Amino acid sequence: MNGGAIGRRSVLAGAGLLAASGTGALAAVANPKVAIKTNHGVMVVELEAGRAPITSSNFLHYVDTNLYDGGFFYRASRTPGAPKEGTIVGGPSLKTHRYPPVAHESTQKTGIKHRTGIISLGRYAPGTATADFFICASPEPYLDAHPGAPGDNLGYAAFGQVVEGMSVVRAILALPTPGKSAFPDMKGQWLDPTVPIFSMRRTA
Repeated sequence: MNGGAIGRRSVLAGAGLLAASGTGALAAVANPKVAIKTNHGVMVVELEAGRAPITSSNFLHYVDTNLYDGGFFYRASRTPGAPKEGTIVGGPSLKTHRYPPVAHESTQKTGIKHRTGIISLGRYAPGTATADFFICASPEPYLDAHPGAPGDNLGYAAFGQVVEGMSVVRAILALPTPGKSAFPDMKGQWLDPTVPIFSMRRTA
């Protein structure tokens, strides 16, 4: 594992719900798009609702109830020796009510690998994921499922792709990270100040 990027436990997860309303919406729009508005610009992600229906529906439930509004990107995890590679991590405000966790959709099941621009759901153990998510600024194959590896080898649930605004992802990744971390393996990855999420809305 690339310990300098995102460790197995280190992509923080909140909670999420596979709502019936979200499922109906996915049927109407095969590949929904969501605009993430920040003070560094706008990113648009296109969800793989057909291949990752549980994770996509969960994400849209938070979007459609405006629970990401007022949230923030709080981590920029750069690969040691390659500062333009890594991931950015975001989620709702710490005061936000989170929905129950969702089942884990591994990359082995969906076929969506952690390539440049992929958006994926954070978690602790499989089945604990809720609202925190991360976006890859570069290929991060160690975040995929590796069934032959020891320990927790199920990876993270990738569910979409940035289709506009990769320059914003890279800008956030390059921001200063002097923030304090409770985890030694995440030292030097916490943004201070954090990057506010003004809104997240469907565009299609």
